[in-house]
Formats: sequence, structure tokens, C-alpha cells
Amino acid sequence: MRNLKLVLAYDGTDYCGWQVQPRSPSIQGELASAIGRLTGENVLPQGSGRTDAGVHALGQVASFAIESLIPAANLVLALNHILPPSIRVLEATEVPPDFHARKSARAKTYRYRIYRGPVCPPFLARYVWHYPYPLHFEVLEAAACLIEGEHDFTSFAAVDPEKQVCEGGARDKSNVRRIFSSRWRREGDEFEY
Repeated sequence: MRNLKLVLAYDGTDYCGWQVQPRSPSIQGELASAIGRLTGENVLPQGSGRTDAGVHALGQVASFAIESLIPAANLVLALNHILPPSIRVLEATEVPPDFHARKSARAKTYRYRIYRGPVCPPFLARYVWHYPYPLHFEVLEAAACLIEGEHDFTSFAAVDPEKQVCEGGARDKSNVRRIFSSRWRREGDEFEY
């Protein structure tokens, strides 16, 4: 068996999110189907995170094990030929057997965009929240600083049936996470957090 890591970019507008859902298209489902068509193997790729419906990714990591001998570089071309244009494999590499996209993740970056102009351009509409009302950038900036550091996110966490396993096999039941950076940027009519 070979363990592979993919880096994906996708427009999540037309998907129910990352995770396979009954009767709804998902990123994980599309990727699993494409890998199956290509290799004849039934795999369920694991993502570094489970994005919600309509959420996009610029560098989502996924991992899965296959027996196929198709070189990793060829997987990029072949999967992009099969996948819908809204999902792209940017890179594929063979990784050690213990690599897992979610459990091996060390950090993640999230970006939220607010378009403040009176009319949202149609080419931005899928990627921003249109909010043409007053917002005080200085207040947002001051509040962003409060998010940095370690915080307990238990009230935001879903119950995870695959509880994380730490080094040494101990279960990690903590929802304490470190936010390395929290900041706003302003460019024209757009605020980006």
C-alpha cells in the first residue's frame, strides 16, 4: 500500500461541504469517485478539515492509501481530467504510512471576505459576504487582537467519533487551540479577516 497526500483547491458553492452526505454532492465524494474510476480501488480520502456547505479551499490537504502504482505526478493530471472543473488537484506526493491529513496537521489558515460596496460584482459574489452597511474597521482591528493566543473552543466543537490520538497513543479530548494570527486587512471596498 502507498500513502498519498493531495493538495486541493475547490469552489465549494455547489457542494454540501467536504464530508460525504446521502443524496448530496460533496468534495470528499467527488474525489473518492474519481480515485475509484482511475484505480479501481474503493477509498475514502481523509481531509485536513471538514469544510461546510458552500465553503471554498485554496490548499486543502487530503490523504488516502492505494495499491495502484500510478506515479503521484500522473495522478494530478489524471484526477484533474476526471474531477469537475470546480475541484482541482494542485499536487500529489507519496508520504510515510503514518501521515494522516487531519491528525498530522500542524496549523490551518482561514480567510473571510466582506465586500462593502453598494453593489457586489457578480464575479465576487460566490467568494465574499456582501455587507454594504457601516462597519468600523478600527473596532474590528481592535477585536481581532483578542482572538490571538490559546482559547478553549469546546462550545464550537462537534462531537468527533474519531477522537484525536496524540503521540504515545493518548486520547486528546481538549478543544484548546492556539490562534497564531488574527487580523483584518482593508483593500478598497473589501475587508478581509
